[in-house]
Amino acid sequence: MAEEKKKPKRPLGHARLILGKCIACGGRCEAECPKEAVTLNEKGEPVIDFNKCIGCRRCLKVCPASALEMFFTPEEQLVLDELAKTAAQTKTPEPAEEEGQSADVKAKLAQFKGVWVFVEQTESKAEEVSWELLGKGAELAKALNVELSTFVLGENVEALCKESFAYGAAKSYLVDDPVLKHYRTEPYYKAICELINKYKPEIVLMGATPLGRDLAGAVATDLATGLTADCTGLTIGDNRLLLQTRPAFGGNIMATIRTEENRPQMASVRPHVMPMPRKQEGATGVIIREKIAFNENDFLVKILELVDDRKGDGGMDIAGAEVLVAGGRGMLSKDNFKILQALADELGGTIAASRACVEAGWVGVEKQVGQTGKTVRPKIYFACGISGAIQHTVGMQDSELIIAINRDPGAPIFEVATYGIVGDLFKVVPAITARIKELRNQRRK
Repeated sequence: MAEEKKKPKRPLGHARLILGKCIACGGRCEAECPKEAVTLNEKGEPVIDFNKCIGCRRCLKVCPASALEMFFTPEEQLVLDELAKTAAQTKTPEPAEEEGQSADVKAKLAQFKGVWVFVEQTESKAEEVSWELLGKGAELAKALNVELSTFVLGENVEALCKESFAYGAAKSYLVDDPVLKHYRTEPYYKAICELINKYKPEIVLMGATPLGRDLAGAVATDLATGLTADCTGLTIGDNRLLLQTRPAFGGNIMATIRTEENRPQMASVRPHVMPMPRKQEGATGVIIREKIAFNENDFLVKILELVDDRKGDGGMDIAGAEVLVAGGRGMLSKDNFKILQALADELGGTIAASRACVEAGWVGVEKQVGQTGKTVRPKIYFACGISGAIQHTVGMQDSELIIAINRDPGAPIFEVATYGIVGDLFKVVPAITARIKELRNQRRK
């Protein structure tokens, strides 16, 4: 009896870069590699160590620009050709590549369709991050070939549904009830969970505001699904997976997170991280009104009184300011922030600060810019005495105009600055303030 020829093992190959296609997304391939076979060069492009690469293809799946491909040696290619020839002769197709999802999981996930954006509102006024998320939501919906919708909760807030159509939504789910007039976690998350369980959206996006952080966590916990907070990038990968990119390990790497076996896929994004889409006046859509059976007695928290705790400079929120004059450790003391306030007053802006200043007690936490503070995108950003650590620059690098003032000519802040001034900020800042006053007085004459 002839000995049966042993079938050769299918080679896995190695990943390699397609020249000219990498967009330097921040190292998603590097973060995804389980064997540390991917490193980034000075251009932010991946360099593959063939000795470490195991051919798992995970880097290919997370690449938003399809800049990676599988490479096979001539010997490996001969084996592949032999397997293909054998399969054709026996009419036995090669087994499909394992995609990591069982048939039951795929069937469950197939029930979910659509991209939803939460329209956060206070006293019937929407937070701008809601409209910013609609711009990104439109990109995701187009990639998935599904509908973009919003969901709005509150009292007398139907106007926000109509406003969401101007920013790209095709449909809006409305829960209008006196119980929802002021935000409370319990009635809000229960209403949202009921909507999601009924209509089954594939992706849910929320703003990473204080309200959004509280609400998104409660919703994700109740639905037993994943939630990625403070995302800086959102794209669609293989198997309709939302690739959620956010800083990790103190901002030293960018991690890409996926929710593979649960739906909806939930992510939150800070204000001013995503660009604002253009408003299309007169756009229309469909409003779906839902009634939730609320019982006020079921809720432990009651709203007794609303207190406005905004202080100074009209309570200006740094996230929405057009001009920010920010100070860092180089300010040396709390009293020295007066010179920054003087410049901010002349320009109609407000002061901000790095984490070090907040921890020193020089400035309130509401003024903190950076990874653990707020993300800002003003028209003008003064960085005074700020070294420029990644934890800070990640929160302000998208400002339209950045003016850095620092004694150290090698400070990292100059790498992201539009204009850099090497000098003593205690002389430079008052000089700028005086010159602005002078120009303003001349214009008045």
